[in-house]
Amino acid sequence: MGKIARYLNQLTIGNVFDTPDVIEAYSTDRSVLRIKPKFVALPESTEDIRKLMRFCYQLMAKGIRIPVTVRGSGMDEMGADLGNGLVISMEKLNRLMESDKRERLVRVQAGITLKELNTALSLNGMTIPVGGHDNDTIGGLIASCPTDDFAGKYGGIMRYVERMEVVLANGDIIQTDKFRKSSASKKGRERSLEGSIYNKLPQIIEKNKELINKIRTENHGSCGYPAIVLVKNKNAYDLLPLFFGSEGTLGIITEVILRAVPIVRQTARAVGTFEDFKSAQKFLDLANSLKPREVELYDIRIIRAAQESGKRLSEITKNMKTGFVVFARFDRKCKKCLRRMGSIRKSMPKGSQLILESSKNSIALNEFENSLISFLNQARSSERVPLMTDFYLPADNLEHFLNDLSILEKSLKMELALFGSYSAANYNLRPKFNVGDRDFAKQALTFLRTGAFVVSRQGGAITGGSPEGRIKAIVSNPAMTDEEKKLYSDIKNLFDRYNILNPDVKLGADAGFTMRHFRDNAGKISL
Repeated sequence: MGKIARYLNQLTIGNVFDTPDVIEAYSTDRSVLRIKPKFVALPESTEDIRKLMRFCYQLMAKGIRIPVTVRGSGMDEMGADLGNGLVISMEKLNRLMESDKRERLVRVQAGITLKELNTALSLNGMTIPVGGHDNDTIGGLIASCPTDDFAGKYGGIMRYVERMEVVLANGDIIQTDKFRKSSASKKGRERSLEGSIYNKLPQIIEKNKELINKIRTENHGSCGYPAIVLVKNKNAYDLLPLFFGSEGTLGIITEVILRAVPIVRQTARAVGTFEDFKSAQKFLDLANSLKPREVELYDIRIIRAAQESGKRLSEITKNMKTGFVVFARFDRKCKKCLRRMGSIRKSMPKGSQLILESSKNSIALNEFENSLISFLNQARSSERVPLMTDFYLPADNLEHFLNDLSILEKSLKMELALFGSYSAANYNLRPKFNVGDRDFAKQALTFLRTGAFVVSRQGGAITGGSPEGRIKAIVSNPAMTDEEKKLYSDIKNLFDRYNILNPDVKLGADAGFTMRHFRDNAGKISL
């Protein structure tokens, strides 16, 4: 063990490692990247994190740079939880600290997973209605702020966070709160990093008033720090919004207070199969008008691929080779919603079919819900790596996008089967790549750039459902105006003057560095 790791182990209660096996374990996530850190820290407390940050900050003040990356469960698809310096894993900060049943408030450490939290809340009939992965940590959900499958109805993680505790780049700790202008000014007079933030951020907002208003009305992506539009509300300031989608570049979230809602246990499902998108449109719009928990759209090739893997889906796919499958789940007035969906059966085009959930077909619908996992992991000699995930597309342009996608499919000579949330306007493309091919990086870059162009051409945003990380930044950063880059750089510099926190993601992402760190072996599970 090296001197730095040994010293940090003396400094903290948790462990710091620099051994090859641990380094390797934290060098990959759900993305296509492999980046080896120099050190991996597993802090036991917020105080451990403060000590680690103070150490790195003091070293940087002397010209010795150790960049810091925060990691939850390693679920990021854009490589934002990988770093070549110190990786701080939040896996041991996973406690539910306290709960208030009456107020429906819960205080948790940032490393608790969505499944762990909702399992505990369910004992009191409560939940956080976010359709993310079970293993997503609450801190990770905030840092990436994805548009999840339930976001069309329930709004996503941002709606349920009340306050946060954050460790800043220099080791200082802050509690986010709403401060009136006078209170914010008082804070701004304090001789601390927090004081500097409250002193200068209002000036940045005032200086960029027109640009911020433009971002408020025109921006559909999460590239940079667009949540700056939410920091000032009338005469009050709240730093909380800035940390959503910040990917660990402004501070390390350690504790969160969330507001839960009652669980809705009864749900009902409906599945429609259509030979083309135009035929599916009426079904999609009707389902969306009934305030569903989710409405998902799948290219039927995804379902057929799952069927070829052994899933019993013939009842859904029939003999259709092209077309779309629409899945809807309702959690309010379920019987009424199913009756409304059934009312369009007679007007459905020839070749289409409708399945409404009943005791007889529940198992088939369960298999259908697992078909996407089967599709993502069926490739043997290749891999469906996440490059174009969680992009925004307006419903009015979806048919035009599919037409463009058909052309792109022929041009790139790869199958581009679309899937995603119609209710949240959030979509994905996961074609096969041979990660071991020497031309993989070039092929991936071509796909990413051409795909992003088509998304933008149809009024969408490549970062509409999740931030840029390292991978999407290749195409999203060049698309930003100089004014936007300056605004977001000023925000970053205000919170992190030495650029210690995740410096190689978001605005700091470098296309050359990213491509050099593409993995060269297949087999990464993409659940």
